[in-house]
Amino acid sequence: MKHYKQGIEATLEIIGGKWKALIICQLMTGAKRTGELERSISGITQKVLIQQLRELERDGLVHRKVYEQMPPKVEYRLTDYGITANGIVDVMCAWGRDNIKRRQQQGEEITLEET
Repeated sequence: MKHYKQGIEATLEIIGGKWKALIICQLMTGAKRTGELERSISGITQKVLIQQLRELERDGLVHRKVYEQMPPKVEYRLTDYGITANGIVDVMCAWGRDNIKRRQQQGEEITLEET
């Protein structure tokens, strides 16, 4: 039996870490293929991306669809449950933008490239 002292522990267990929120953010706009996700998330390796996608799929946030064709085609999309994480990710994005502005105002050379 798992025991949490705070609800945020359960949240971070599912979407914590460097990559999962970024993957969810990318899937918020619709289904994506593995290559599309890899290109849109700077610094992630294919191995790590696939591992993170499998964990998100296991936890019910992401659905993996395999098309029976050659070459094989795989798409990932958020499940209905995964869509409920959008609010959390949106708040994280807004906080990050505000943080970057604050740091810029303090003289730090930092930029934000959002697509």
